Amino acid sequence: MKTLKTVIACSVVAAFSAASLIAGDMKEGEMMMQDGVMMKHGKMMVMKDGKSMKMRETMTMSDGTKVMTDGKVMMKDGKTMMMKDGQMVMMDGKMMMMHDGKMMEMNP
Repeated sequence: MKTLKTVIACSVVAAFSAASLIAGDMKEGEMMMQDGVMMKHGKMMVMKDGKSMKMRETMTMSDGTKVMTDGKVMMKDGKTMMMKDGQMVMMDGKMMMMHDGKMMEMNP
């Protein structure tokens, strides 16, 4: 019985610790940024390890998608598009868009 109580207590502590770590990484109204490139205020920005910097060169994502410094995106199938403010291409090539304060996957 003592072992069962210990296991339950440890599980509860672990769950609260994980929740507080996740919440501690985000400020109110802010989403946790993932690595990728984003059009922000008309400029292409690279998001890496929670930091953003101006995009200085074309990047090729892991699926072969190429993103240029002017916001032009060339998919691995050759289709092209221009990114708009709030759009993001993740490092795996997934297209995302801010919608109601949340990032949602796009189908280009």
